[in-house]
Amino acid sequence: MTSPHKTILLMLIAIMLTAVITYGMTRKYFEDNTAHDNDSVEKQPLYWVAPMDPNYRRDQPGKSPMGMDLIPVYEENETSMDSGPGTITISPDVVNNIGVRTVKAEYLPIHSEIKTVGYVQYDEDKLVHIHPRVEGWVEKLYVKAAGDPIKRGQPLYKLYSPELVNAQEELVLALNRDNVRLIKASEDRLKALQIAGSVINQIKQTRKVQQAITFYAPQTGVVDNLNVREGFYVKPGMNLMSVGDLSTVWVEAEIFERQAELVEAGQAVTMTLDYMPGREWLGKVDYVYPTLNDETRTVRVRLRFDNEDYVLKPNMFAQVTIATAEGEEKLMLPTEALIRTGDQDRVVLALGEGKFKSIAVIAGNIGENHVEIISGLEPGEEVVSSAQFLLDSESSKTSDFKRMHHEDSKPQSVWVEAKIESVMAEHRMVTATHSAISEWDWPAMTMDFIVSENIDLSALSKGTQLHMEITKSGTDRYEITEIHIKDADGTTNQSSATQTNRPMSSIRDDVQSDRIALNQATSTQKADAEDPEHSYQQHSGM
Repeated sequence: MTSPHKTILLMLIAIMLTAVITYGMTRKYFEDNTAHDNDSVEKQPLYWVAPMDPNYRRDQPGKSPMGMDLIPVYEENETSMDSGPGTITISPDVVNNIGVRTVKAEYLPIHSEIKTVGYVQYDEDKLVHIHPRVEGWVEKLYVKAAGDPIKRGQPLYKLYSPELVNAQEELVLALNRDNVRLIKASEDRLKALQIAGSVINQIKQTRKVQQAITFYAPQTGVVDNLNVREGFYVKPGMNLMSVGDLSTVWVEAEIFERQAELVEAGQAVTMTLDYMPGREWLGKVDYVYPTLNDETRTVRVRLRFDNEDYVLKPNMFAQVTIATAEGEEKLMLPTEALIRTGDQDRVVLALGEGKFKSIAVIAGNIGENHVEIISGLEPGEEVVSSAQFLLDSESSKTSDFKRMHHEDSKPQSVWVEAKIESVMAEHRMVTATHSAISEWDWPAMTMDFIVSENIDLSALSKGTQLHMEITKSGTDRYEITEIHIKDADGTTNQSSATQTNRPMSSIRDDVQSDRIALNQATSTQKADAEDPEHSYQQHSGM
């Protein structure tokens, strides 16, 4: 192939490549512009609304009565508003990015563990206090320090008492006279003074009086509260020492006031101590005290534990867990799904399709993992359990904290007394202060209203006292549809403000009467057509 032919061929190839590239770029350009135009068409605003007053709506951009720019409302915003005040919509990507997880409210048995702390104490059922029953002097003290272990029958102290000497002499005298009644009386007196039986037998055998009498331990345990030393003068009522049995111990714990109804005697308890990590003691609730500490608002609970190896010592600090009994099934949620504020409990309800709304609930008993919901939720409803605080911070700005179907039983329109504060004739709006509306749970307040076209706006001015009918014509859109202006004497002029000059209820009654009359006439004509003779008799008066 010659050189000129090669040159022409290369030029043709270059032209074809250029055409292909140009066509591709042009097509992509038009496709992008078409898609952009479609997006623009799809995202056309439905209307514009005032930032501070959702009742003020316009079909085009402009200024609100307060001088603020109107905000466009798109289709997705309108859908959210229809779901109730405070409903927010987020895309699936954002749902995944912030880690939103949901759980369902369901009925579960109340099973909770109450964790608290307590202190080890003596088992007071086995705590003995040692008191002398006569006056005297301690000549010998066998127990030297508090905490010393002792066994039953071990000597504690030796006491000299003139009264004890006299009692022994009476027994010896009765023995010498061989008077059975006196002997029995003398022995009973010595026993009442806590003289050991071995000492009495020794006196009867030797018939000699002991100047100092030894007293013995009534049970095995440890000495506590040792308040006497050798040489002390003692008398009745004085606490010499205490002897505590540590084979079983009490643990005094406290629980919160709201947990008191969950605890009862006999429930299982587990206990751990810091000084012996890894070991666990099993016990039970022994007693729930009947009074409440008015300072800490807590209830004392007494727990009982076996202490056969004597490792539990009085005044030790312990962590205890009380396993409450399973009660009837209640509507429950995981505790992390509940948002607790200073004056309200609420959850974030998942409405589906990326919509969420904060609603108020009433929480009951709170367990370790679940919380009881007394009201505000229905079984099976989905609630956000993760990232709910982020969603609540946005939804709670405008939310009424009520469920979606709470409006079903409320009327669409109500009558209320009001006073006109200002008139915006160019917008067909008024600012009015109205009294409380119990049907809608509204307090007395001042707000802006749209005035219906059938109302003569010129009849309204600042300070006008009136009865007005407020009708809900959409989500967060309220319109004055009927008014009765009060005269100077306080009476209501029912025909002074509306162009119809008649209440709507009267018109509805007339329409209903006309319908009844029309139905009766139709029935008569049908009967005449079916029975000509009957019709002739009626018209002739026969």
